[in-house]
Amino acid sequence: MAKAWPDNRIQELLDIELPIIQAPMAGSVLSKMAIAVSEAGGLGSLPCALLRIDQIRHEYDLIRQKTAKPVNLNFFCHQSPVIDPDRENRWRKRLKSYYTEFGIDPSGPVPTSSRAPFDADLCALVEELRPEVVSFHFGLPDQKLLARVKATGAKVLSSATTVEEAVWLEREGCDAIIAQGAEAGGHRGNFLSHDMATQVGTMALVPQVVDAVKIPAIAAGGIADARGIVAALVLGASAVQLGTAYLFCPEAEISPLYQQALRNGKDNNTAITNVFTGRPARGIVNRLVREAGPLSAETPEFPLAGGALMPLRAKAEPTGVADFTSLWSGQAASLGRELPAGELTRLLAEEMRNKMSAFHS
Repeated sequence: MAKAWPDNRIQELLDIELPIIQAPMAGSVLSKMAIAVSEAGGLGSLPCALLRIDQIRHEYDLIRQKTAKPVNLNFFCHQSPVIDPDRENRWRKRLKSYYTEFGIDPSGPVPTSSRAPFDADLCALVEELRPEVVSFHFGLPDQKLLARVKATGAKVLSSATTVEEAVWLEREGCDAIIAQGAEAGGHRGNFLSHDMATQVGTMALVPQVVDAVKIPAIAAGGIADARGIVAALVLGASAVQLGTAYLFCPEAEISPLYQQALRNGKDNNTAITNVFTGRPARGIVNRLVREAGPLSAETPEFPLAGGALMPLRAKAEPTGVADFTSLWSGQAASLGRELPAGELTRLLAEEMRNKMSAFHS
């Protein structure tokens, strides 16, 4: 079957049938999605950045009960933040009017927003679980940890938002590059460049990454149907990574508010914003993005900005208001289809085959 694709290096590298990878999407995906996509022949992914070690172990156990096919565990590689009281105070001051509006004490304590960066404890867990694929966001862990991951036999992927980042990742030992275009939903994977004004679109980024590195490239960002997949493959990608398209599946762990926002998604109602976590990410524009962002110099360092939003979310969401909720989405949400994840994966592959056949005839 692999001969049907223009470049089957990703299928061979990751031992998967289809060149389709489900994006990890921390907070929106658990074992059910990963199982369904892997069983359908793609690569299912379990995002680990928001999970404790015992939760990761539990979800991985569930995966292994239902599929023996390859799966990907995904981790963040950001630096643990240094708390800056001045920035914290500026952010609290910026949010004060919302606190007052919702009857919350602006001077009261706020929860801490945490996302664990990949460290020795998580590395030991990878050594214990031995997943077939480990992917990273925001670069790579230090060389000693990376060497331990590779020693398990896991194939290593990471995201690049520029050619410079792709070349760096190849040099540091990645097995494949996820070329993340600016259209992609969720957090930007940038780690060498921090200028959001110069972020590159998928169609421009993919062929330049393909030309710059010898390892396979995976296209990500704004791809939601067979047309986008075929376009990415023609540009030289060996596979695609889809995120927002999978959020329409019943396996997605998202709220009804989030589901409705995605159903209303348009090409021009997302923005790259840092107001939810302190780090740029593409999401659906809501009140907070409009009034405090999209990009604010007042947010605390990633991921601390989210803590002060928790009391606001707790008040607003039960009333059906998503004004302070991160609604991560790429620019092609309107192409989403509400199908089970396995069915969607197989359908995308079939539609892609048909388009490739027409393309070659």
